[in-house]
Amino acid sequence: MINSSPTASILVRLRKASSAEDFFSLLGVDYDPNIVNVARLHILKRMGQYFAQEQFAGAAEPEIRARCKAMLEQAYADFVASSPIQERVFKVLKDAVADSRKPAAFVPLSELK
Repeated sequence: MINSSPTASILVRLRKASSAEDFFSLLGVDYDPNIVNVARLHILKRMGQYFAQEQFAGAAEPEIRARCKAMLEQAYADFVASSPIQERVFKVLKDAVADSRKPAAFVPLSELK
């Protein structure tokens, strides 16, 4: 668990978080530990994708907190309704699908020595 001052901004506190559970705790989001144990990195990566689309400049702290909470709730919901394999947030999983759609190289037996 992080030891950040409760008066620090939520963005500062999230930056110091060291586990998925810290994010859920800081933002007050309920979760099933079984889902987080399977998809923790995927949930945080998806939240990061949502986060990258946000602009917080000029927003008040309560609004920033609410928006961060909504992003984590959405990222978590993505993996409650689906699986890491289906969501494919990491490049290696995206590449696995792309590779499986390519036709296999054909080598005739006469070419083998």
